[in-house]
Amino acid sequence: MDSLDRVFDPLRDFAKDSVCLVKRCHKPDRKELKKVATRTAIGFVMMGFVGFFPIGAN
Repeated sequence: MDSLDRVFDPLRDFAKDSVCLVKRCHKPDRKELKKVATRTAIGFVMMGFVGFFPIGAN
């Protein structure tokens, strides 16, 4: 039983911490979601631009 406890104790602790995190988080409202989506899209466009037009590459 001791070997099983050694395996399952970290998993149990991880699950417990995950539940606490999910309970503490909140669902974003429409304004916050739009802000995050816009900033993510801008980041994707910038990374695509840098990838398509590599600066300093020979």
